[in-house]
Amino acid sequence: MSPLVGLPRGAPAGRLHLLPQRAAFDPDSSVLLVADLHLGKAVTYRTLGVPVPEATTDETLRRLDEALAATEARQVVFLGDLLHSRRALAPGTLDAFERWRSAHRDLSLILVRGNHDDRAGDPPASLGIEVVDGPWRVGGWALMHEPVAVAGAYALGGHLHPGVAVQGRALQRLRLPAFWFGPSVGVLPAFGEFTGLSTRPTVPIEQVYAIADGRVVQVPM
Repeated sequence: MSPLVGLPRGAPAGRLHLLPQRAAFDPDSSVLLVADLHLGKAVTYRTLGVPVPEATTDETLRRLDEALAATEARQVVFLGDLLHSRRALAPGTLDAFERWRSAHRDLSLILVRGNHDDRAGDPPASLGIEVVDGPWRVGGWALMHEPVAVAGAYALGGHLHPGVAVQGRALQRLRLPAFWFGPSVGVLPAFGEFTGLSTRPTVPIEQVYAIADGRVVQVPM
């Protein structure tokens, strides 16, 4: 598991592991936090005639299994945009998710609704996912999709698909998924395989942790 990170001054006293699988883990509550899976995004684009990668749902769920194995989390909280659209409810996507769920029937799943969830609708009841609106409190965290400051808690969200641009030794520029942390708001990277990223923060940030070569590393500001 990744080392504990030193969060900004506004974060609660609780601990948080940042994982190279693009997730975060709170060991005090045994909660795995993941944002923006966008399951079914590729099939949505293919139905519109856009050529996109195959098997993105399987790869996303494989990394979710990796994060669960690393943490032994008892609960997963999806910070919005679990499904990409109503077209994501295609049999291939749902069958893959149903198989994954069958292997984790004892795992508690919470979905904090995001903007894409509003369009896609709540996931099928057979998946056993509790659906809530944000902010949803867990300990000192306020969990949500679109990250905004919340009085009396440190906000953790997604939505922005955060990344960072770094320059390599050969002067090439790389764009890497990243965690952003500010004085009152933290943003998790998009977990899904086919999601893109933004390197222009729209919330105040003090710390950036990039994911590169299977590691989480702090990037100097």
